[in-house]
Amino acid sequence: MAATRQRRLRSSTVVLGSMGVLAVTITSCGSDPDKRCADRTTRQTLPSSECKKGGSGSYYYGGSSSKGKVDGGSFDKSAVDRGGFGCSAGSGGG
Repeated sequence: MAATRQRRLRSSTVVLGSMGVLAVTITSCGSDPDKRCADRTTRQTLPSSECKKGGSGSYYYGGSSSKGKVDGGSFDKSAVDRGGFGCSAGSGGG
């Protein structure tokens, strides 16, 4: 009796764990890349309000920010590949 209960519990754990992996895979493939507001010329990070209509900034996608400057990404959203587990190249956002 205890062996049956233990086996049933183990099966439930496997099913729940598999559902979690599936959920992460689905959400990571469709996610947009990180974006930061930055100046196109100097690549200095700016407050997000500067990227709203009429502001002087543009969104910089992907990459990272260090010492107040963005690097390793692009101002062109389509040039940044989000990728992720189970995603083919170029399938992320657009």
